[in-house]
Amino acid sequence: MKRVDTFAEPDVVLIGGGIMSATLGVLLHQLDPSLKIQIVEALAEVAKESSNPWNNAGTGHAALCELNYTKENADGSVDISKALEINEAFELSKQFWAWLVAQGLLPDPGEFITRVPHMSFVHGKADQAFLRRRYETMSRHHFFAEMEYSEDRKIIGKWAPLLLDGRKGKEPLAATRAEGGTDVNFGALTQSLVDYLASREVVKIATHHPVRDIKRKRDGRWELTVRNMEKDINRTITAPFVFVGAGGASLPLLQKSKIEEGKGFGGFPVSGQFLVCDNPAVVKRHHAKVYGKAAVGAPPMSVPHLDTRVIDGKETLLFGPFAGFSPKFLKSGSLFDLPGSVRLSNIVPMLAVGKDNLDLTRYLIEQVMQSPEDRLDALKEFFPAAELDDWRLLTAGQRVQIIKQDANKGGVLQFGTEIVAAADGSIAALLGASPGASTAVDVMLDIIGKCFAKRLPEWKTRLQEMVPSYGKSLKEDAKLYQKVRSDADRVLGLQEA
Repeated sequence: MKRVDTFAEPDVVLIGGGIMSATLGVLLHQLDPSLKIQIVEALAEVAKESSNPWNNAGTGHAALCELNYTKENADGSVDISKALEINEAFELSKQFWAWLVAQGLLPDPGEFITRVPHMSFVHGKADQAFLRRRYETMSRHHFFAEMEYSEDRKIIGKWAPLLLDGRKGKEPLAATRAEGGTDVNFGALTQSLVDYLASREVVKIATHHPVRDIKRKRDGRWELTVRNMEKDINRTITAPFVFVGAGGASLPLLQKSKIEEGKGFGGFPVSGQFLVCDNPAVVKRHHAKVYGKAAVGAPPMSVPHLDTRVIDGKETLLFGPFAGFSPKFLKSGSLFDLPGSVRLSNIVPMLAVGKDNLDLTRYLIEQVMQSPEDRLDALKEFFPAAELDDWRLLTAGQRVQIIKQDANKGGVLQFGTEIVAAADGSIAALLGASPGASTAVDVMLDIIGKCFAKRLPEWKTRLQEMVPSYGKSLKEDAKLYQKVRSDADRVLGLQEA
């Protein structure tokens, strides 16, 4: 739906019409219903870039199956600290979504979230031993106490029949399974959040309005030059607080702000493709998200996985991702995005990352040169009986990995997301990629803490209504975790039938 409403002087400007801006917008509106909020989106509709369900894998990232969140140490032990962090962040998202559903502010949760088991799957003795150690470590914590482990082919085949379909030989296999995993349609969720915001008199939304410039005024406010693409004219919007949640476009916009905290950051764009199967005979035999181990040199976002997807009530299967390279920072972006982002302040980190990540460069070249048969061979690692005619190739969204300055190496390629905020809290930008959308509520709560710190005392009670574990540690309080998880799952329709 096209929207062209703007405030000249709102209290808050949210750049980008994706899950991040929508989440922050709803949180702020609930905390202070008098705030005038302006959302500006470059495309003609919201939720069409990274939040679009076909531009991401839809995994409700809770670290139940993603092996890249559990690092193997030199002594063979498994570090699950990152997994604990991500699992707690996703539980915060579920709490907030459940509260919105209970308040009648979101529709039937079945429209955006579905219960789908999360599995890890490996083969070979070394990886089997790693997965066993990972399971033993994780299952001791209450977040992962329900996780199951098996090396028995019959059990693995029962969990996910396609994994054993056509698999020959006696190679060691292993799998873990978490029944409480989810598939999330972030596009549908974002659209519902934006529709709610659009119904508020104090919220205005302007699509097809890219931000051309951001500069600081003498009074401390931010002046945005926004292009109305329909009328081919510029508009000026001035606000005391700006959030840059424009996915890959966040870095160039952050650079335009010229805040000291944003200097030195660079971006490395990675594109992705997936194989998609719509054949009902195949789709009905698989109901899980199954993650494997990434190839040497592959970015963590390129961990291969065979997934059940539920989009608009229809189940399909998705396999990938197959990485590629494009200098665009968005799927709808420009070929000049990457070269245009180079600055004197970030050229050293970017060159250092290029020098230190030759394996990644080699991997991307190999991925770009893959034939359909090569992609089928990769799929057969998971589904040996797969036939190429059942699968079509889909181009997914762009992801921009963070490049940061590093005192020792000059620069490092960082995976995940990072908040970059001005010291006075007047502007904040979100950089990076996965597990982004799944942790949206946690990330936006961090932004509220950084940028609206003076108002936190008056907002604390309301925040705890919306997110019951706000200010508490689910990682350390098993009883609280069980309660809030059970409550959220019940409202969201995720409890076991």
